[in-house]
Amino acid sequence: TDAEVNTRKKTFTEVQTERLEQAERTVLIKCPPKFSEKKLLQYLSSHGNIRSHFFFENRSIHALIEFSEKNSIASLLDAVGIPSAAEHHVVPFKSRLLSFTLKTPVSQAAEETPIHLSPQSHIPVKELIQKLCHADSVSSQMYILLKEFQLTEENIKLRFLACSLVRDFTRAYFADSIVKPFGSSVNTFGKLGCDVDMFLDFHDARKHATKMKKGPFEMEYQMKRLPSERLATQKILSVIGDCLDNFGPGCVNVQKILNARCPLVKFSHQPTGFQCDLSVSNSIAIRSSELLYIYGCLDSRVRALVFTLRCWARVHGLTNSVPGTWITNFSLTMMVMFFLQKRSPPIIPTLDQLKELADEKDKHIIGGYDCSFVSDLSKIEPTKNTETVDVLLSEFFEYFGNFDFRRNSINLRKGKEVNKPESSPLYIWNPFEQDLNISKNVNQPQLEKFVAMARESAWILQKEEKTQQRINKEPWGLAALLTPFGKSNTSKMKNRTKGMGSETIRSLLDSLKLNSASSLQKAVGK
Repeated sequence: TDAEVNTRKKTFTEVQTERLEQAERTVLIKCPPKFSEKKLLQYLSSHGNIRSHFFFENRSIHALIEFSEKNSIASLLDAVGIPSAAEHHVVPFKSRLLSFTLKTPVSQAAEETPIHLSPQSHIPVKELIQKLCHADSVSSQMYILLKEFQLTEENIKLRFLACSLVRDFTRAYFADSIVKPFGSSVNTFGKLGCDVDMFLDFHDARKHATKMKKGPFEMEYQMKRLPSERLATQKILSVIGDCLDNFGPGCVNVQKILNARCPLVKFSHQPTGFQCDLSVSNSIAIRSSELLYIYGCLDSRVRALVFTLRCWARVHGLTNSVPGTWITNFSLTMMVMFFLQKRSPPIIPTLDQLKELADEKDKHIIGGYDCSFVSDLSKIEPTKNTETVDVLLSEFFEYFGNFDFRRNSINLRKGKEVNKPESSPLYIWNPFEQDLNISKNVNQPQLEKFVAMARESAWILQKEEKTQQRINKEPWGLAALLTPFGKSNTSKMKNRTKGMGSETIRSLLDSLKLNSASSLQKAVGK
């Protein structure tokens, strides 16, 4: 659609700024079981024009209301009461989370118009597989999967609202702080139901630096000094974590994980239904989010391929929601990007090419690392590659099923295989911190399992005789790839894993048997 094309061409920062501003004009209202949508909107409109709204269910029905003007919220909040403390005593922290009840029950007539609810989670993989079987090609199956799993406009608004509500707490201490999402919520690769990673940023440092130059004096704040930035981060997060825990409406299961490499506060935000991770700004993670945003916006095939492969990897237990020796979604996504850089002609540019297109305002040197790349999408030449997305899927399995992991590493800056600098089984260069391997956690058995699954999948797509399988009502194409390769396939697999150590094959086959039952549950769970 045209609207989509327009939103697609904005820079990452423009989109972020716009959505953060939108969230500031938004309230979230918990509704009673039966009410008239029309009357609610009429009442709210008395406080100002409503720009957009939607309803969703999360234990009860909630309404997200976006006003055109920020002062409409002040007007509304002026008319809001404090809950009567009958059996509980309330913590009198006021926020933009409201709930309304009806003074008089709704008449029969009003109940008849059902309220449209926006889904905030994706359909289970089993249901998806049934949907895919009705499609007419593997390409359309991939786009169906993308449409079912990608974040909706409503869900994105809810994510930015969750950040904005946390910001209301941080502002009590740090007036010009902002809380913004990073990672999958904003990089165009987020799936419905994924966590919200948020950053606390004390920005405006540069703005103040320029203001200070005027006049004869150097004037600065007296501030508490600490021996390290890490200690400051830990202290700040500790206090914000306590605030959320003690005063935050709907913030539950608050965990402060302050000794991690990157200190963070984890919590469940019940009103929006999100699991949230709050950390203090890490500019490199923001750059990674923006880089993926650019790749995701350049060509629709990029997202279709990534969503398909992430779902495939989860179904077969190649990725997992708990940290371990598995390939992470981030590593898998980077493998897809590398593969797309290697096509002839390339589908997306290398990071070095994006850096060459960067101008002054795109220059970012962070902790001694050059993180510069172009932000304006219109400066990037569209690809001349016309391969269809189903061909790319097959070729991905083919490429990594035969990749020389023993010798080569994956480098997205150059877009080519480079000799491994050290002996990790899987070596993917961190695009920015160039001395780090983002897949250092992956062990040999997991890598071999990935290779075996890629070979098996390439084989399934090649032998695909669609008509046969449709007559037999068997899952075909992508649906066949998303069905765990169970016991029936293990004998066939033996022929295709020649050249691997026999122990590896044995553990692989065992893990296949174990996985086939449990992985569908896992795939549905997350």
